[in-house]
Amino acid sequence: MRLGFAFARMAIAIIVAAGVIVGASALWFRDAVYGDRTQPAAPAVYIVPRGATLAAVADGLHDAGILAHPIAFRILARLRGNDADEILRRLISGTADALWVTFPEGFTVRQIGQRLGARSLLDANAFARYALHTPLDVEGMRVPTLEGYLFPSTYLVPVGATPERVARILTDQFFRELPPDAVAKAHALGLTVPQVITLASLIEREAQADDERALMAGVYYNRLHAGMPLEVDATIEYVFPEHHTVITRRDLAIDSPYNTYLHTGLPPTPIANPGKASIDAAFAPVASHYLYYVYKGNGHHAFAATLEEHNANVERYLK
Repeated sequence: MRLGFAFARMAIAIIVAAGVIVGASALWFRDAVYGDRTQPAAPAVYIVPRGATLAAVADGLHDAGILAHPIAFRILARLRGNDADEILRRLISGTADALWVTFPEGFTVRQIGQRLGARSLLDANAFARYALHTPLDVEGMRVPTLEGYLFPSTYLVPVGATPERVARILTDQFFRELPPDAVAKAHALGLTVPQVITLASLIEREAQADDERALMAGVYYNRLHAGMPLEVDATIEYVFPEHHTVITRRDLAIDSPYNTYLHTGLPPTPIANPGKASIDAAFAPVASHYLYYVYKGNGHHAFAATLEEHNANVERYLK
């Protein structure tokens, strides 16, 4: 009898404790959802990357100062479905005054501005001026421009967002895409992180096949270590305000720090905004003896270790 009484008392204690926990949780949830409505204290913008999960959106809203309790937000979304509070309704229904915009890998600052302008989201020239003349701290180094650090992806961009706000979203994504040990990897390659990103931008504008990016990176490192000019056509194209389908001999003589035929080493800044595959390739090049490559069609290149082999490839594929 005493044992049974003890079990009964224990069961009652457990039930009471559970009731207290449930009650406290209910009060917390009520206050989180319906209590404090002071956030955000000022108008705020949050750009949702395409494919973002509910958890990522909740965390992003919290980081932007729009949402005080991301966990309660997620619970509310699960409980109510489409019948959610104002923030959730705007996200689900798509009634927010914003548009999805895709910035492909290899776009330059000017091309990003042009795409924003074409969607009537920003003035193209205003965005280019801001991005080309705004410095950025990249892993302990200060770079003079955002070129190379506006990560290409698809974003939900609010109408009327400032160039600063849109640029911040893209650079924040860039830092998320960097390898966690980027500084150590760059130092092992004899470069800084901004220099590796500059090299990644060359890969982005030259390579077409993903399986060649790391091999192409190896060519660039080999030429840098040998003191040879990189001789990358895409760096000369960057000098021109508009795309040039063909680089001529006259173009090769342009006196510009971006002319990697005339000057050894890397160009002074990235020449485009590289995607994840090119960034990863620049940080992890494939070791080889190759010093040259030439386009052979179908998105692939022929690689060579000697000038004689390279000239034979040029004769085979370009004549």
